[in-house]
Amino acid sequence: MAIFPFVAIVGQESLKDALLMSAVEPSIGGVLALGDRGTGKSTAIRALAALLPEIEVVRGCPYRCLPSAPAGLCGVCDRKEAQVAEKIAAPVVDLPLGATEDRVVGALDLERALSRGEKRFEPGLLARANRGFLYIDEVNLLDDHLVDLLLDVAASGENVVEREGLSVRHPAKFVLVGSGNPEEGDLRPQLLDRFGLCVDVRTSTDLAERMEIVRRRDTFEQDPAAFIKDWSRKTSALRKRVVEARARVHTVTLPDAVLAKAVELCLTLGADGLRGELTLMRAARARAALAGETQVSMETLKSVAPLALRHRLRKDPLDDTDAGIRVERAVSEVFVS
Repeated sequence: MAIFPFVAIVGQESLKDALLMSAVEPSIGGVLALGDRGTGKSTAIRALAALLPEIEVVRGCPYRCLPSAPAGLCGVCDRKEAQVAEKIAAPVVDLPLGATEDRVVGALDLERALSRGEKRFEPGLLARANRGFLYIDEVNLLDDHLVDLLLDVAASGENVVEREGLSVRHPAKFVLVGSGNPEEGDLRPQLLDRFGLCVDVRTSTDLAERMEIVRRRDTFEQDPAAFIKDWSRKTSALRKRVVEARARVHTVTLPDAVLAKAVELCLTLGADGLRGELTLMRAARARAALAGETQVSMETLKSVAPLALRHRLRKDPLDDTDAGIRVERAVSEVFVS
């Protein structure tokens, strides 16, 4: 299926920025896009795949193990006498709302069991997403038992399956990306906290922008191959920028003065735990790396604060102010010129 190019998406700058930062620094914790239907959330997330750097894996491994990290290899790779490395596209895997637990975690290969009498594990979506991205559309409608399962795997980085006489443990480290419409239900707080960045996506009210969105979408649907080719040069340029930023993100320095402001901001907002500071630090480094900078500035920290903190605020029943506005007020208070 043809995917609409990321670089051809009109507007939604916050969403695109958040996805690019997560592509550069996966430890940010992924992206949650909440907002109106039909605003391009799924389009942007699926288009991200074309910008991701290739990953090195053990050839033939169903879990895409990294050859240079023997401590993290699965049982399949551990039994191989020699591991042959190859590069493949980073996976972006969809987790459908109606997916069964067996499809998500994996289960006994019934065909092989019935035809050959062999017990063999059939890897699930978590195995396919290892070292890549796991995307859940309408994440706020996900069944509770699947939410519990995802929380366990996200915390441990491993998927453990004990059923039908099988005992399997394999790596399952992925960047979680979700989208949904808040009007259809809220996310459980435990799952909400697992997302590094949160974006409020709204329908454009600008006439010219809306016209350009419709025009590009119509052109794409008439001839997807030609449309993708027209945007291929810009896609390649952005992909190169992401690859280069990922290579240098861990060399970007964070001055103590900037870190102090990040901590002060989280204290001012009353954010629970330390995930707020950690996400701020990682997102700011990723944005600086994308901009070609070697050090995180106060301006860079301020720019990522709404994305990193808007979903970490304690709810005040007496204050119905939008979370994004509360973050902006705190930023104005903390970053006094």
